[in-house]
Amino acid sequence: MTEKPNYLPERLALLADLNAARYIGEGLLTGKEDVPSIGLNKVTEPLPYAEASRAELEPVRDLVDDAMHVFGDGKPTAADAWLAPRLHATLRLSRREAADRRFWNYLALGVAPDYVVWRHMSESKKDGELPKATAARFSGPAYTQAFARLWWAAELFRDGSDYAPVETVCAHQDVFNTVLRLDVIDHRPTAQAMVRLIERATVGTGREINALGKAINASAATLMYDLIAPDADRDGWPLRAWIEAGEWAAAVPRRTLPEGPAEEKAPEASVAALADLFASLFVEAPVRGKATVDET
Repeated sequence: MTEKPNYLPERLALLADLNAARYIGEGLLTGKEDVPSIGLNKVTEPLPYAEASRAELEPVRDLVDDAMHVFGDGKPTAADAWLAPRLHATLRLSRREAADRRFWNYLALGVAPDYVVWRHMSESKKDGELPKATAARFSGPAYTQAFARLWWAAELFRDGSDYAPVETVCAHQDVFNTVLRLDVIDHRPTAQAMVRLIERATVGTGREINALGKAINASAATLMYDLIAPDADRDGWPLRAWIEAGEWAAAVPRRTLPEGPAEEKAPEASVAALADLFASLFVEAPVRGKATVDET
């Protein structure tokens, strides 16, 4: 199985898509080869904030090591709910910084290719084809790439400084596979209303979550959620202060959730209104396989 890089510099870096592609071969995807880390680090670019504490590589690598240790005896998917909020709180990125694919390329190939293979290796196939990860887990869209998907899930579903909703949604893989791709989820009351329906067990299975997400997205074409359920005005200062506080912050806790930026939570009235609306939409939403189950 792919091993931890034998060379890890002190600082995180950026790795362009073209350079990343050179290191994503069949050997890596099947876990039979390691990434030549010294060569890879010769083609990286420094972060704009390379001297800041949040650019240190070791805290990220330690977090990944802990995730694989804690969840190594179970299903790798269980690591998502634990790692997502802690990765977000460790990196302390702005959305603009997180939109740079080069950053995630480097995390996947330069910091933790062993994690990507461990977490995203497919199951064995009966036709003799080797199980393997897909290239997009190393360098791909934000909703697919191994680390970007965790960060964006934490960013979109945290409620101010509270990461508890992130744990809730990241326990369901269909949130990553379907819901994270929806533009409407950037509206905080919408995101929190979805969390509430999962917490209430109104939806629970992957098919139900997919159906709910499609219903919400379709209704957004005619219902303006930001007017029905307005969000609080967001001030950029808490995020900037949180990022700056990374210079003296301790490592994120492993047994309890960290705290995110001290932003105001999504308005309760807006979340409650949308939760009721979405529950009614779900009643009419087609859930694949539901009719067959009801008839048996």
